[in-house]
Amino acid sequence: MRVLVTGGAGYVGSHAAKLLAENGHDVWVVDNLAEGHRAAVGKLPLVVADLLDQVTITELLKQHRIEAVMHFAAFAYVGVSVRDPAKYYRNNVVGTLALLDAMRSADVRRIVFSSTCATYGIPTKVPIREDHPQQPINPYGFTKLAIERVLADYAHAYGLGYAALRYFNASGAAADGSIGEDHDPETHLIPLVLQVALDQREYVEVYGTDYPTPDGTCIRDYIHVDDLADAHIRAIEELDDGVALKLNLGTGRGASVQEVVDLCREVTGHKIPTRAADRREGDPPELVADPAAAKRVLGWEAKHKDMRGLIESAWRWHSAHPNGYED
Repeated sequence: MRVLVTGGAGYVGSHAAKLLAENGHDVWVVDNLAEGHRAAVGKLPLVVADLLDQVTITELLKQHRIEAVMHFAAFAYVGVSVRDPAKYYRNNVVGTLALLDAMRSADVRRIVFSSTCATYGIPTKVPIREDHPQQPINPYGFTKLAIERVLADYAHAYGLGYAALRYFNASGAAADGSIGEDHDPETHLIPLVLQVALDQREYVEVYGTDYPTPDGTCIRDYIHVDDLADAHIRAIEELDDGVALKLNLGTGRGASVQEVVDLCREVTGHKIPTRAADRREGDPPELVADPAAAKRVLGWEAKHKDMRGLIESAWRWHSAHPNGYED
């Protein structure tokens, strides 16, 4: 299949593009490099463009006779979305609408959309199933939910086939160590903890130690980025005109912040000091996926369920690339 990967120079997008190519698909990456890294694309063809440049995207789709799109191009910092919602609605919503219009012009009818568990907001029941009410509590989550609704309407009106994949905490790095996680600023727990082990931070802040969990810290479902990539490929191969999939991607297992820190200490051999901080507003005590639907529909389940192995893959990347891609 000829596939265009938007945001393919970013964290999850680059892993999906890499796995697509390894599975024999023809892959083109488009990224404006606002937050992505040219080096993460490797030898795959990269077009540096913004989704709002609808003419360029339409020409790209037509020129390469693209058959399907994987859409990762979005801003994803929750805090920034609260401080600057205009940036998020313009990029995540208006940009995606421009992409969909380009797809219609080029008669491309399949799209896999990178959605998020943030569309659920604060869950009333854990593990979270796909039929859980979607009540996002920040602009980032709202932008993703808005596009889920757009996709449903486009499927009904125009015969679009789509998959909205709601994933939980993306983590880890490629098994071969070629690509990994590099954000600026970094907000994800595992790389923040590993930066302490690399002497790039003095300590890691633990936001809230009084949650109703076994050790008082938040519990999250950490899903390996290679497993996410695998799910996206299975989804794109499952799509046809009018097919609509909405699926959670997670392991179904949770790990607390304290458990992650302790495992990072074991893997790295460093003490990794922590400092207790106040809870962050809107942080639920526990976010864990019920991944049963993805297994039933896609035949997919996470292969990397061992948190230690996941952290080891991240440590290999970060210790070999202490300054990220340096591009």
